[in-house]
Amino acid sequence: MKKRIAVYPGSFDPVTFGHLDIIERAAKIFDHVIVAVFVHSAKRSMFTVPERVEMLKRALKGKKNISVDCFEGLLVDYVKKKKTDVVIRGLRAISDLEYEFQIAAVNRTLYSRIETVFFMPRVRYSYLSSSVVRDIAHFRGDVSKLVPAHVAKAIKGKK
Repeated sequence: MKKRIAVYPGSFDPVTFGHLDIIERAAKIFDHVIVAVFVHSAKRSMFTVPERVEMLKRALKGKKNISVDCFEGLLVDYVKKKKTDVVIRGLRAISDLEYEFQIAAVNRTLYSRIETVFFMPRVRYSYLSSSVVRDIAHFRGDVSKLVPAHVAKAIKGKK
């Protein structure tokens, strides 16, 4: 029987409890989940790609069917390289739907076998995004309820 592998791409800058919620729930459905940090050279990030990968690995330590990787370029090329056709995306609010629908349609145009599976986070994470965490951190706010402890510590170290 073919293993069902899914790719969950994102910037994860930084990883939040909302991301982890989606990753852990996806890992219950798929045989293996690859959390793939997207390298976007034009985007200004709080953390480097290696830092983000390390934070994710630490947050997901002990999860046997989850791995962390990074990629640059088109998602469809990465998905093909990983020999899968499933992409996981999160939908927090209705405002996410239009953008995610557009991206899923473009990906399907580029690679007809690709399927995008949408996960809605638990209600307590429905407002949470990396940009919200970065904004709070910028004004020296407490992000400890939004991200794992090691991530909150790393954010404090960036100030």
